[in-house]
Amino acid sequence: MTNFLTIRAIEQSDRESWDRLWTGYLTFYKAALPARVYDSSFVRLLSADAREYRGLIAELNGEAIGIAHYLLHRDMWSVEDTCYLQDLFVDPQARGAGAGRALIEEVARRAEAEGASLLYWHTQEFNCTARKLYDQVATLTPFVKYDKPLSLN
Repeated sequence: MTNFLTIRAIEQSDRESWDRLWTGYLTFYKAALPARVYDSSFVRLLSADAREYRGLIAELNGEAIGIAHYLLHRDMWSVEDTCYLQDLFVDPQARGAGAGRALIEEVARRAEAEGASLLYWHTQEFNCTARKLYDQVATLTPFVKYDKPLSLN
């Protein structure tokens, strides 16, 4: 049987599959988020606001196996927008079917169609499996990331 891989925008009916895949992604990074963050994030992915997050889902033979979340934003180093691929996840049992690469390519295609001149993302240094793919489709940069938590008083 030939595997049939499709990539499409996330829809309201994908909530259960998205929850499962999002949980898998968070588990990989040893993170957990409250239900209200799940709810807020999913609403954002369905928003019609051009400056809001967008989401894609990968299906293999009709089964949801992967997700990507991305955001188009302004960039002070370019006239054109830039695209940030914040999250990319493929179910470990479905890896090797090309879904990760297809999700990246679809984000790039959509971003370019909207006038973005660059697609970028971060990953953790230890994410060796994903980095094998990333090294094939993009250029590693020397940037180091810092986080400073802010209080919400």
